[in-house]
Amino acid sequence: MAENRADPPEVVSDFLVIGSGIAGLSYALKVAQFGTVSIITKKQDTESNTNYAQGGIACVLSSEDSFAEHITDTLQAGVGLCREKVVVKVVEAGPRLIEELQKMGVCFSQDQSGQLHLTREGGHSRNRVVHVQDATGRTIERVLLDRISEKNDIRVFQNHLAVDLLTQHHLPGPKISPGQKIRCWGAYVLDASSGVVNKFLAKVVMLASGGGSWIYQHSTNPEIATGDGVAMAYRAGAEMANLEFFQFHPTSLCHPQAKNFLISETVRGEGGKLRLKTGETFMPKYHPQADLAPRDIVARSIDFELKKSGESCVYLDITNLDKKFVKSRFPNIHDYCLKLGIDITSSWIPVVPAAHYMCGGVLTDEYGKTSLENLYACGETACTGLHGANRLASNSLLEGLAFADFAAEDSLKLQKGSMTSEFRHFPDWSAEGVFDHKEWIVISHDKEEIQKLMWDFVGIVRSNRRLERAAARLAILLQEVETFYKQNPVTYELIELRNMATLADLVVRSALSRKESRGLHFNQDYPEKDDQNFLKDTVLKNPNL
Repeated sequence: MAENRADPPEVVSDFLVIGSGIAGLSYALKVAQFGTVSIITKKQDTESNTNYAQGGIACVLSSEDSFAEHITDTLQAGVGLCREKVVVKVVEAGPRLIEELQKMGVCFSQDQSGQLHLTREGGHSRNRVVHVQDATGRTIERVLLDRISEKNDIRVFQNHLAVDLLTQHHLPGPKISPGQKIRCWGAYVLDASSGVVNKFLAKVVMLASGGGSWIYQHSTNPEIATGDGVAMAYRAGAEMANLEFFQFHPTSLCHPQAKNFLISETVRGEGGKLRLKTGETFMPKYHPQADLAPRDIVARSIDFELKKSGESCVYLDITNLDKKFVKSRFPNIHDYCLKLGIDITSSWIPVVPAAHYMCGGVLTDEYGKTSLENLYACGETACTGLHGANRLASNSLLEGLAFADFAAEDSLKLQKGSMTSEFRHFPDWSAEGVFDHKEWIVISHDKEEIQKLMWDFVGIVRSNRRLERAAARLAILLQEVETFYKQNPVTYELIELRNMATLADLVVRSALSRKESRGLHFNQDYPEKDDQNFLKDTVLKNPNL
C-alpha cells in the first residue's frame, strides 16, 4: 500500500488527498472508482486524530430518536452559528454512512439483544452514539486502510508532508488577472525520508489534514496536529472561518506519564461523575444537564474550580458502575490507566481540560468546496457550518464521513475535465540561496513558546489584554519564522513550526475580532452573547493575495 521507493520529481494523479484520517480515506475510496488517487500522509498511515477518537459516531439509529432531535441538539450546541441546511444534510446522511461502514467490515458494539449499542455524550438528548467499545476511530481507520490496500488506483505516500499548495502564484510570468479566481493544482511535498521536495499535481485536491491542537501546551491530539491544512490554504488565499472556536476536552488524563490521553466523554455518558478533591460533585451548579452539559461549559466549569482551589486536576468517578461492565465498555481506557497504577473500577481518575478540536477552519460550502477552484476540504481542517460555535460530541467523525461523501460526488465533474495548459508549467522546487545555518534549536524553542503563549493567553477563558499580548508576540514570531524558513533547507520540523505560527496568529486575530462570548470563545471583558453584532462567522483571508 505505501510507496517506499524514491519519488519521481513529479507525481500526477486525478485526485490528490492530503491527510489520512477518516475524511481523507473515505473520500479516496469513493473517488478511486473514477480516477487515480495519491494520498500523502505525514507519518505512518494510522497516525491521525481519527485514530485517537474513542467515543463514536453520533447517528439516529433508534426508533426512540429522530432526525429532528439530533438537528436540534446540534444547533443548540452551535449557539446560533451552525448552518441549518448543512446540519440537516449531515444528520440525515448518517444512517446510510453507518451502513456503508458496516458493509466494509466495521463491527460496531452491540447490546445483549444483538442491536447496535448506543451511548450518550454531553449535549445529546438521546442515546445515539454508535461505537466500537472505546476505540471507534482506530477501528474505522484500520478498516478503511484495509479497503484502500485492495485498490490499485490508490497510492499512499507515508512520511510525506505538504509544504505549500500550488496556485497561479507559483507560475512564471503574470499571476492572476483582475476577477480571476485562485486555482489549486496540487502541492509541493517534502519526502521526509529523503529530504527532497517534489511536485504532486492533480485535477482535484482534497485537504483533509486534520486539526491543529498542538499549538497548545496541553492537547489530546497526536503531535502531527499542527494545523498544516489551514496554514497552507490561508497562504494560498483561501477563506478561513471561526478559528476562535477551539474546543477543550474537559477530561484528559492528568498524570506525569500520560501523554495526550483523553478520557472519553462516554465515561460520563455511562454515569461517571466529576468530583473535586473533597469528593464534592460540582457540575449541577453550572448546568441543568450537570456532567452531561456541552463540552465548553464543562471545560470552563473545571477551569473555574481549579483556579479557585489551586489544585492541578479534578476527578472523574465511575466506581459506582459494575466493574465487569467498565472493563468491557472501556477496555483501552481501563488498561492504559491500570499501567499507570490507576484502577478506574475502584479509584477516581485525575482529569484536566486540554485542547482537543478545532471547530473553525478552511471555509467550505455544503459540498466541501473552498473559495479556491479545484480545492476541497473536509474533516477537522474544514469549517463546513456543522459545528458553529461549539461541536456537539461525536459529530466530528460523522462530519468527516458525510463531507467526504458530498465532496466525492461534487468533485467528479472537475475530474472529468482535461488538464489545463498551466498544469505542466509549475517549476520544480528550488533550494537556491539557502544553506544550513546550524541553528535548528530555534525550532524547538519557538514551538514551545507558541504552545505556552497560546495556553496562557488564548485558552479556555480569555481577555482583551491577554489576546493583545499574544497578538503582539506572534507578529514578531511569524516574521522570525518566515525569515528562518527562507534562509534554511526545508525540514519536517520547520514546516510544522511555520504552520503552527500561522494558525496561532489566525486564532488570536479571530478571537480579538469577536467582542462577545459565544460557545467555545469566552472573553471575560465581553461575558455576554451579542446576537445583534456577532451572529455571524468570523472570516479571514490573506490580505497579500
